[in-house]
Amino acid sequence: MTTDYDLLIVGGGMVGASLACALLPVAQTLNLKVAVVETEAPPGPGEPVFQPSYDTRSTALAYGVRAAFERMGLWDTLAEHLTPIDHIHVSDRGHFGATRLNAQREQVPALGYVVENHWLGQVLLSRLGRDGAPWVEFIAPAEVVDLDNRSDGCTAVLNEEGRERQVRAGLVVLADGGRSALRERLGIGYSQSSYDQHALVANVSLDRPHAGVAYERFTDTGPIALLPGEDLDGQARCGLVWTLPEDQVEEVLALSDQAFLDRLQQRFGYRAGRFIRVGERFHYPLKLVLAQEQVRAGLVVLGNAAHALHPIAGQGFNLAFRGVTALADLIIERRHQGLPLGDLHALQAFEAARRGDQFRTIQFSDLTMKLFTHERPGLALLRDVGLNALECCPLAKTLLTRAAMGLSEPAPRLRVSD
Repeated sequence: MTTDYDLLIVGGGMVGASLACALLPVAQTLNLKVAVVETEAPPGPGEPVFQPSYDTRSTALAYGVRAAFERMGLWDTLAEHLTPIDHIHVSDRGHFGATRLNAQREQVPALGYVVENHWLGQVLLSRLGRDGAPWVEFIAPAEVVDLDNRSDGCTAVLNEEGRERQVRAGLVVLADGGRSALRERLGIGYSQSSYDQHALVANVSLDRPHAGVAYERFTDTGPIALLPGEDLDGQARCGLVWTLPEDQVEEVLALSDQAFLDRLQQRFGYRAGRFIRVGERFHYPLKLVLAQEQVRAGLVVLGNAAHALHPIAGQGFNLAFRGVTALADLIIERRHQGLPLGDLHALQAFEAARRGDQFRTIQFSDLTMKLFTHERPGLALLRDVGLNALECCPLAKTLLTRAAMGLSEPAPRLRVSD
């Protein structure tokens, strides 16, 4: 027996679930049937229950994503456990360059927000579990093991705990992450370059309030980012992303908690206060990855399956989320007009529009990382002069701030067209 859907989303993580939630408010009006296939079992029923932890990772949401989450009806719930970024402090260790970005100066409530990944995931999946039926079906645990994608309809083979079945969909969205097995099966190639670095991720506590300040501290071995988070056990808690050369990762991971905090303090300095506690440490290699095809007839590749970039500017999820909302707008528009969702020309136009945003975001992250990790005297002087010039030029600072907030791109509509 073959089940028919209009849209099949492969991957129920933050990207795939966000797309389903973006379409949910208009699914009934448009008679849009969506399936989300996820390898992990779905959470239990009920409202999301949040338990802050030292051993969880965080994401910086650009201010520009707020409008989309508001249109999805998720912002008020998300905001229960969001930490606003009121200030961003950028500095170059051992050099004089520094600049500061301020939400009040830009006349916005925050430059961005920090959310723990498991809270964002719980909010998205709880919304689908509570309000999805009958328009959004969450199929899990399951895996798409084969796919025949065409403009006039796609056929996918699902493996559900050893049982295979076929489903059909007008459009398939591949959002199953950077290690997408289905992307490999479909022969979608990708370019990849290693930074020869790892990102070490952990939560740390300070001996004073973080005051909503996010830090980007450039050092000779890579940047250190500190994101403000919710207090825990009466202590200010921050998310740490510490970029390390590959040959230093194992040594730093093996340090005792106190030795780790001492090393971090020595590298970061005391401008945020004294580091007094650290949670579990995670790490992953840093690579610049870009899929060579992001659309085919009846198929779109989104999120880390399409592109992965250096976390230096915290734009990875925000870039993916802008792709999500742009695709949701396209699906809504074409469904409203009674046009096929998998039409290749429409998807190629979508890809062409997205390439500009991807190029700018990836190039900014890549060039910034390279500029701030080379210690040649000429480059060091250039970047410090640049940071100080930025600090003295309000217009340039506003342009940079708006780009960091994701306000350089058109706002998503996420509604049925008039």
